[in-house]
Amino acid sequence: MGRSDTVALMASRNGPKDVSPAALPPIEPHVIVLFGATGDLARRKLLPGLLYLSQTGLISDFAVVSASLEHMSDQEFREFAKRSCGELARRPVSPDELEEFAARLSYVDKSAGPGGLAAAVKRAEDHLGGQPRRLYHVSVPPGAATDVIREIGEAGLAERARVIMEKPFGTDLASAQELNNAIHDVFDEDQVFRIDHFLGKEAAQNILALRFANGLFEPIWNRNHIDHIQIDVPETADVGTRAEFYEQTGAYRDMVVTHLFQVLAFVAMEPPTALAPGPISEEKNKVFRSLRSIDVNKVVRGQYESYRSHPGVDPNSQTETFVALECRVDNWRWAGVPFYLRTGKRMAESARIISIAFREPPQSMFPDGSGVGQYGPDHLTFDLDESSRLSLSFYGKRPGPMMMLDKLSMQFSLFEVQREGDTLEAYERLIRDAMYGDRTLFTSAAGIERLWTVSAPLLEDPPEVLPYPTGSWGPEAIHGLIAPRRWRLPFERRWREPKVTYA
Repeated sequence: MGRSDTVALMASRNGPKDVSPAALPPIEPHVIVLFGATGDLARRKLLPGLLYLSQTGLISDFAVVSASLEHMSDQEFREFAKRSCGELARRPVSPDELEEFAARLSYVDKSAGPGGLAAAVKRAEDHLGGQPRRLYHVSVPPGAATDVIREIGEAGLAERARVIMEKPFGTDLASAQELNNAIHDVFDEDQVFRIDHFLGKEAAQNILALRFANGLFEPIWNRNHIDHIQIDVPETADVGTRAEFYEQTGAYRDMVVTHLFQVLAFVAMEPPTALAPGPISEEKNKVFRSLRSIDVNKVVRGQYESYRSHPGVDPNSQTETFVALECRVDNWRWAGVPFYLRTGKRMAESARIISIAFREPPQSMFPDGSGVGQYGPDHLTFDLDESSRLSLSFYGKRPGPMMMLDKLSMQFSLFEVQREGDTLEAYERLIRDAMYGDRTLFTSAAGIERLWTVSAPLLEDPPEVLPYPTGSWGPEAIHGLIAPRRWRLPFERRWREPKVTYA
């Protein structure tokens, strides 16, 4: 959890009190430098996110220096930012608010080099006064990341600074080590924030709250009571304009190492000694150290049927747009419990689901035909979408004279509570945490390098790529991978829509 969440948790222990921005740890004045500022991520998430943090008072004294390859003036970039925020802001924004936010923005052409960058940052710092901190957000193509880091170093801007790095964090162990070495030439490790927006989601952090704040769940969160765990992130979108990039990475490098394994660590970690960055990072890294190397016989790779028609894709491409695998965490808590991970493009639905399947009890006492066991094991399911839902399914008696059982569920959604409006979008939370210096929700160099180490057998000798129809759930071979168990998606029963709303 970030520091702001810890404050909220402490407040809740003493009763349901509102936690205003003034009650949260203050953020020092910052110059925020956005590399790749005209890209899609900046337009959709970073600029609207900074506007939201400013609107809500979660950050106050800041200036933004935007850097990209396009030739633009300060005013042209401000108009670009106003259009982006006007279209995508999460709350109503007045013309005056847009103008006030835009006034904090300036632009520097990347062709200006280290000198131009240093001058732009100095102008912003002079405007703020004193010695503000510096936060760099590096959202550039993979091949340009080391150039950006080197430019920051040559500009003499590494002091009082932190840097947020976007994926990919390499494509194998050697490239990850090369990238980490280049970063460490300029920054110390405690200045580096490798971002995974999945961990910034409210539902992902709810895993920690559910496990460690409730006596109901932690005693059963182990191999004695859990049969298996699924982490499932299908997407309906295709590779779009990223085909050339995707051809060099594939689903495993793009999604599993940087997202699904990070979520797995939250699910599987031991209780930390405190809800603080150091203890949580250490427990996550223990999970990574306990991961067995990937067994290529427990992997299914797929490619949607029209993938090779995208511009920039090899007509004989063996790049996977889908991957499903079994992995094992070889420690006392999880020995013998398989973790099933699945993600892919052009699938039947888009979802972000974690399903905990509990062991089934002996059923001999129930008469034949009662329905017990007919619908599979009990599940605790987390939906990592913005709705932040969770569901606990179980068997219960059907009303009537016979002992007939149906699968029932208890469900919760943020939409059902009055504090739903307090939710921070993932990038909003993570940017603020990085400004504060809270590394709880970020991964480390050691963790990333360990994940590439356990991935080596798959990267060196991948199984063949199997075709799958667009709009499906992947190649048919996935059912053999998980047998005799079943995939949780597609759901046989849909999420219930909230019946009560609050003004």
